[in-house]
Amino acid sequence: MGISAACSSKYIDHAGATTAVCAVQISNFHACTVAVTGASGSLGRAMLQALAQRGASLVAVTSSAESLVLLNADGTAIPLKQVIWHCGEEQALRPLLEQVDILVLNHGVNQQQARSRAATALALEVNALSSWRLLELFAEVVQQSSRPDRPKPEVWINTSEAEIQPALSPLYELSKRLLGSLVSLRSLDLAGANGPLRIRRLVLGPFRSSLNPIGVMGAGFVADQVLAQALLGLNLIIVTPNPLTYVLMPLSTLARWCYFKLLTRPSPGQP
Repeated sequence: MGISAACSSKYIDHAGATTAVCAVQISNFHACTVAVTGASGSLGRAMLQALAQRGASLVAVTSSAESLVLLNADGTAIPLKQVIWHCGEEQALRPLLEQVDILVLNHGVNQQQARSRAATALALEVNALSSWRLLELFAEVVQQSSRPDRPKPEVWINTSEAEIQPALSPLYELSKRLLGSLVSLRSLDLAGANGPLRIRRLVLGPFRSSLNPIGVMGAGFVADQVLAQALLGLNLIIVTPNPLTYVLMPLSTLARWCYFKLLTRPSPGQP
């Protein structure tokens, strides 16, 4: 994967990773390049491992400088490219996004009982605004792409069950609801038959991680369910033990889509 010398992010190759290009529609992950943000977290690692089992070429995007080593079931190292990136430096990822087929926006922060100005700013920046900027940047890169034979690239956005359910963390809920609303609004122009992207929303219930050590689901189980639903062609991917979410989330998403569609108009010449 060619990286511009002007890019400020650091790139680390593991186990002789190579870049592959999707030559067909994304109906499976074989030979697709998939970038996952929040790669050092529980779900990020699980997603990378599950994608590796399905033949994807991997890019792990993380704020951690520690080398990320993932193993297959037989104990061999999983080939991946590691990108060290921090929120606010989205433009540094432009050279990488030019080669990506699927971008999984999975990074986040959960400060639980915090409510200070600094904590609020951090939650909004990490959980909502940085993902929105990456979504817009990827759409821009795709529209300027010189790869006419590429399939429609995809963005998978982890908005969380906190969009519509209490998460016992007000700032987390507020920031995830903002992200969900931004996704619904911008999907009117960036997704669909005429948009440059396919956008999938990941609505996930409580799984065990450093952000939620008492989660009832394992990260590996969640990752497998996400990929299984994606292969079924679903754009609204829900994985949770809470049956209400399977009813309320589609209704909420549809209501927001109709509301934004009715009350907004696209800008002439701009997506």
